[in-house]
Amino acid sequence: MSLIKTQNLKRKLRQRRIRAKIFGRPEKPRLAVFRSSRSIYAQLIDDEKGKTLASASSLELKNAKQKKSKTETARVVGELIAKKALELGIKKAILDRRSYLYHGRVKSLAEGARKEGLQI
Repeated sequence: MSLIKTQNLKRKLRQRRIRAKIFGRPEKPRLAVFRSSRSIYAQLIDDEKGKTLASASSLELKNAKQKKSKTETARVVGELIAKKALELGIKKAILDRRSYLYHGRVKSLAEGARKEGLQI
């Protein structure tokens, strides 16, 4: 098996292992994080109904982004998703980091959400 196929397989296994332990409910939804090479996205998901309750991404911040690092942008996206969650009356969430390690942009997003009052 080639190196890339092996890496993709390991990534999928990590993602399944993490998702098996996490289930979002209306009172405590799943905070799903996706990061690409340029942007970062966050969604609050109710798995019982299969609905996205709120979402935020770095694409919403294009005007305010002006020369910020990716980590700083992720923190702002975390603050934005937390504000949207608090408007909906959601105070707690479960972090679904997918196959990403909890450092860098993922950690910064989670800390930004905590700073605004969302309990993770």
